[in-house]
Amino acid sequence: MIALESISKKFESQVVLDNINATFSNGMSNLIIGLSGAGKTVLLKCIVGLLTPDSGKVLYDGRNMLTLNKKERLMLRREMGMLFQGAALFDSMSVLENVMFPLDMFSDMNLDDRLKRARFCLEKVNLLEAQYKNPSELSGGMQKRAAIARAIALEPRYLFCDEPNSGLDPQTSLIIDQLIHDITREFQITTIVNTHDMNSVMGIGDHIIFLADGKMAWEGTKDEILDSKNEQLNGFLFSSDLLKKVKKSEI
Repeated sequence: MIALESISKKFESQVVLDNINATFSNGMSNLIIGLSGAGKTVLLKCIVGLLTPDSGKVLYDGRNMLTLNKKERLMLRREMGMLFQGAALFDSMSVLENVMFPLDMFSDMNLDDRLKRARFCLEKVNLLEAQYKNPSELSGGMQKRAAIARAIALEPRYLFCDEPNSGLDPQTSLIIDQLIHDITREFQITTIVNTHDMNSVMGIGDHIIFLADGKMAWEGTKDEILDSKNEQLNGFLFSSDLLKKVKKSEI
């Protein structure tokens, strides 16, 4: 579980995050949504430690990341998996070598165990047959699946996904969403997804927070979101073609 307590952040005189309080539970797809400039990316960076909040606490199962020493923070980072907008795979390595990379860097496993773990992760994302290919030989969706396999290689307790469907077609996006959701449930990971994809919101939004003007303006689930009375949230939602179709089907 990750808990945020009174997180605030500003750049010079501009307040980007204003007193954010939220809890992200394990085994759930926790989504952060909002318009561009709402503070989603800054919040995610504060959570993973790429930015330091001006005030507040970021608690990883009770451990305040902001007060950890260098060694403790390094150990916490080893419990994190990251999925970036681009797959961020190494072109000079095979798919298998990409997945093995964090194991080579941070684990004490012998080579046979590292290979076994990497192939297990590739099997989880249905990509074992592509283990000896280079990333350039894969489609965008396959690259994202390989990146997910790499992200879970070290058996993370926390998984962070920054716009995981960026650049993907709708059908492939649904596959990636379901894969993230299934892995989260199966391994009881605390997963946080930063997204503007309304298909993701309606498909896997177990827990959603909506940011507006740096504040947390709404919190709920995919089943509650269409009944929201929050004007800012409704303005954001019903600018989406998907939500327009859903609303029409209810009339």
